[in-house]
Amino acid sequence: MSDFYNKFLQLFFGTILLFNSCFGMEKKDSLPNYKFRKIVLFNGTGLVTGVSLGYLNQIWYKQYPKVGLHAFDDNSEWLQMDKCGHTFTNFQLSGLMIKTFKWAGFSKKKQLFIGGMLGFSYMTVVELMDGFSGGWGFSWGDMIANASGTALSISQYALWDEARINLKFSYWPTTLPHYSPNLLGKTNTERLLKDYNGQTYWLSVSPFAFCKSDMKVPRWLAVSFGYGADGMLGANYNNFAVIDDEGNVKNFDRVRQYYFSLDVDFTKIRTRSKILKTIFSGLNLLKLPFPTLEFQNGKTKFHSIYF
Repeated sequence: MSDFYNKFLQLFFGTILLFNSCFGMEKKDSLPNYKFRKIVLFNGTGLVTGVSLGYLNQIWYKQYPKVGLHAFDDNSEWLQMDKCGHTFTNFQLSGLMIKTFKWAGFSKKKQLFIGGMLGFSYMTVVELMDGFSGGWGFSWGDMIANASGTALSISQYALWDEARINLKFSYWPTTLPHYSPNLLGKTNTERLLKDYNGQTYWLSVSPFAFCKSDMKVPRWLAVSFGYGADGMLGANYNNFAVIDDEGNVKNFDRVRQYYFSLDVDFTKIRTRSKILKTIFSGLNLLKLPFPTLEFQNGKTKFHSIYF
């Protein structure tokens, strides 16, 4: 699955750059060429969708037999870190498509209900492919997480025409993939996507974005609430013993972690540069390293810098 995500992310960010490049090609004083923008939008979206789904089918589902549509319950797996990933992905996809439909000149209703739902529709197709695969199954938990991310994005653009509450991601390598490389990843790229122990998902709020525009406070300053987990060698439980180099048994406790930190909403930084806006849009996927409080099993820990 990691190879598919690598290719998909390349296409995903390539499409963002393509849309912004086409926008930047127009003269400053000229009227937007919405017909051209719509062509770029539909061709780019169709290309990314077709290539990614075809590639996913070849490298992932083809090795498993096709069966009738069936469901399975994976809600207890990975201490729900995978569900956070689904919510984050749909939030970002919906926000991207809403902004792209606005760029292409569509009405606000179409931006929200067509553009905003495209990301959810894409992930629904992926979930159905899971449901027809003998190696997997349709997950209602995944669908609820997908819908939650889409709803958070659409509702904000409906209310404020922008996202003031963002979902972000951060990652720091752990040593656990060394003990379970098949599940947690063999390479650094695989571990970024598969090692849930090193991932943190953040809900980042810009409180001053809700204030009056004449207030002399930075709209880009945000507070973040994070969720992570550690000690996971398997999906539901650690089903094998880990022996260190000295022959001692190592025990890893599966724990939930909660965080509080400051952050920056890069999209609230004012600039007239289209290049900087594109860069800021990409940076806003990630939580900026900051001093952070961690809460775990009733204990509090301070990190001078956490990512």
